[in-house]
Formats: sequence, structure tokens, C-alpha cells
Amino acid sequence: MNDHREITLSRDCDAIQIPSGSPLTLPAGMNVVITQSLGGTYTVATPGGLARVDLKDIDALGLDPEAEKAQSVKKISGPTEDAVWSQLKSVFDPEIPVNVVDLGLIYDCKVEEKAPGEKSVLVKMTLTAPGCGMGPAIAADARQKILAIEGVADAEVELVWDPPWSQSMISEEGRMKLGLV
Repeated sequence: MNDHREITLSRDCDAIQIPSGSPLTLPAGMNVVITQSLGGTYTVATPGGLARVDLKDIDALGLDPEAEKAQSVKKISGPTEDAVWSQLKSVFDPEIPVNVVDLGLIYDCKVEEKAPGEKSVLVKMTLTAPGCGMGPAIAADARQKILAIEGVADAEVELVWDPPWSQSMISEEGRMKLGLV
């Protein structure tokens, strides 16, 4: 969602600089504009550029973390491949309002029996650009969403670069959201 609300931070807030992926602290009293709120993360425009704020720090934006968590983190039962794909549709690049599945960034998904009643998930994912500093943060979001699936004991999201990503990998739905159709 794009809402473009201007907010004054109520406290110091941990964030990740976009696109470098470098950690930073946004100081209390700074004015920011929420430019995107999707999948439980918030992209804000600051005087120094864009930054991503995680769900755990959204109280600094004046938002209720519990209410936002209830909306953004889906609990899905049954550790199936379909459940993993569904969860991955709630992971977003902080600069692009399209989920990683519809962007064509997910190359492979395997669900395997780890122990009776416990599954292990391996996802191979790429990025729109190999030098994107946000890769580890996006992969961590994907892993967190997969681990929220009931019965998943372990999840690994591996960043891969072969085959190279191209716009042709974007789904029809993603193309529509990006105005590419």
C-alpha cells in the first residue's frame, strides 16, 4: 500500500538504508513519509533517501505493532509447497510494490520431511540486480514468513544468480501492477 503519510518519529528507530542495505538509526523527531507499507515492512522517505523500517519498530511511526502484525503475518497450517508459495506472496522488495513471486524472483521451492511432523523448506531466490544490498533483508523476510507456516521446522532462502533475472519473468499480475501491460 502507498499512503504517503508524513510522520514525525516518536523515538530513535532502527532501519535499513535502501538500496545499500546498510543499517542506520533514524533519530527521534525526524520527519519521514511512508511511501510503501507491504508485507509487514515500511519504506519511508527521509531527508537522506529511502529507508526500510521493520514491523518491530513501527511504533516509532505511530503505528500499533500488534494490529499491523495481525494483518501482515499470516499463520498458515500445513507445510505444503502451496503454503510456501502463498507466504512468499507477502514478501516485497522495498522499492517495488509487487511481491517476490509475481516479480519472478523465486526460482525453486522444495519442502522435505525433516522428522515426523516437521518439514524443512529450501527456496532459491534471485534479485532484480546482483548488486542489490537489500538481498539479505528480503531473503530474511522470506525465511521469516516461511517459518510462520505451522509444521515448518527449518527454512533456508538461498540467493542465486543463474539464470539472470529479466523483466520477462514478471507475472501478468505483476506487469499490471507495474503498468507494463
